[in-house]
Amino acid sequence: MFSRAVPVSAEGARQPGNQMNLAFSDIVIRLLAATAAGMILGINRELKDKPAGVRTHAIVALGAAIITLLATLPPNDSTSASRALQGVITGIGFLGAGVILRDMAGTMVHGLTTAATIWLAACLGAACGLGYLPIAAVAAAIALLILILGVPFERRLRRIEREDHPRMPDVER
Repeated sequence: MFSRAVPVSAEGARQPGNQMNLAFSDIVIRLLAATAAGMILGINRELKDKPAGVRTHAIVALGAAIITLLATLPPNDSTSASRALQGVITGIGFLGAGVILRDMAGTMVHGLTTAATIWLAACLGAACGLGYLPIAAVAAAIALLILILGVPFERRLRRIEREDHPRMPDVER
């Protein structure tokens, strides 16, 4: 069903996109890499008790990898992968919108980071599906750093802002 041949360029470098023949082991590696990348993001969300955790992020990344991988297999044309990616991004927008909540007063919005990580999980899955595993790995690592270090950094910024601009005391009128 799948041959062992992997297309190469004139320089001999592996071509991640538009692959006509892909080894079964390459397909498995890409799908597992996408799942792992999604799980990395999901672990952070799970630890923060967010509505979308490990399973959601892993499934989103795996699904995106499947769609982009299928778009690179025959029969395909030069726009197959582009159309597949457009469909994935559109669909993920709806899923991300489902985790964004606003409080009753309409002043606080919750779930934006989770929605962003769902979107990123799809992007990581697409990168894995297309064979860009190093890009997906670096992006997942950067995202994890942002998720871990972002909260303390934001708290520090708010503290600096409060110190620089203390509130005026309430005065009775």
